[in-house]
Amino acid sequence: MNWRRWIAPVALLAFVAGIFFTAGCFYASSSKTPALADNQVAPGVGPEAIANIVAQASPAVVKIDTIAPKFDPFFNNPFFRQFFGDIPRVQEYQQGLGSGFFISDDGYILTNEHVIDGASQITVTVSGFSQPFKARVVGADYDLDLAVLKIDVPQKVPFLKLGDSEKMRVGDWVIAIGNPYGLDHTVTVGVLSAKGRPIDVGNRHYKNLLQTDAAINPGNSGGPLLNLKGEVIGINTAVNAQAQGIGFAIPSDTVKSVLNELMTKGKIIRPWLGVQIGPVDENVAQYLGLPKAEGALVLGVVPGSPADKAGITRGDVILEINGKKVKTPDDLVAAVKELKVGSQANLLVWRGGKLVRVQLQVTEKPAGW
Repeated sequence: MNWRRWIAPVALLAFVAGIFFTAGCFYASSSKTPALADNQVAPGVGPEAIANIVAQASPAVVKIDTIAPKFDPFFNNPFFRQFFGDIPRVQEYQQGLGSGFFISDDGYILTNEHVIDGASQITVTVSGFSQPFKARVVGADYDLDLAVLKIDVPQKVPFLKLGDSEKMRVGDWVIAIGNPYGLDHTVTVGVLSAKGRPIDVGNRHYKNLLQTDAAINPGNSGGPLLNLKGEVIGINTAVNAQAQGIGFAIPSDTVKSVLNELMTKGKIIRPWLGVQIGPVDENVAQYLGLPKAEGALVLGVVPGSPADKAGITRGDVILEINGKKVKTPDDLVAAVKELKVGSQANLLVWRGGKLVRVQLQVTEKPAGW
């Protein structure tokens, strides 16, 4: 199932326009916070606390280099090829750079999917080893922008524990470690500025990111954002190029919910109906003759999808799914996530001024949707 809200304040659109990935690829306290003393790092934190955390965590952070074939729009365009034919040419490649960190002592690495997307070769530089390792992709997910890599290491390696991002409070201190601009193991410190941020970066749509003012720069993508226990509470992902002190990270709780599936199945299997939906406001409800302004309005149906095969059409309003009330699009999204691929879903739909019951077969969400 795929739905997006297209309406946003102008100020937010201007803000989002400057956000980009940070991979250098292809291009217990009181309610009052006391003032920081000159020799203090943070309230209630000793002056050496952060340095100690960094010393312990840094060996688990790795540098990721990628090589990908360079796409030439001229030579790959059929229009030009009809004039010039198959002109022999040397394949060109482009290099990428990012960060990652070990999540186990046997060489499993967590990073962003966009760091390794399209790469034909991935190498990982590990502290304490003179030569980089070749890595293979174990699992990846475009939507969540997560990837798991594996390297064959001759000995156990240090790894980082995933913490509880939900327990983090706005204002808590955080530490970012990564390889900005190829500068290995660069450390920056800041606070958690906000939670639950939705942003768009290119064609990717993130819904629940952590925001921090810890400096995050190109090459930091995939690196860890740590709490003061040295636990990973976020995976550094994006930065706003038009404003200083605004970076974003994927919450560790998001990672924990899908990590096993990525490592065992290589992908995240999602149930799918194949509808694009939006909210029902008073005007829409009145136009459609709905008694209440609630439900999920069908804005579009993907051809060949379960919804299409079941006869769902644009303008339908989904009011229930398997007996659960659908008052908002978010209700439908949450309900679909709980469905199993291959199961039957029973919908109550408002169509043409009357209630209609529709049954469909849930399928796996295809790539790209």
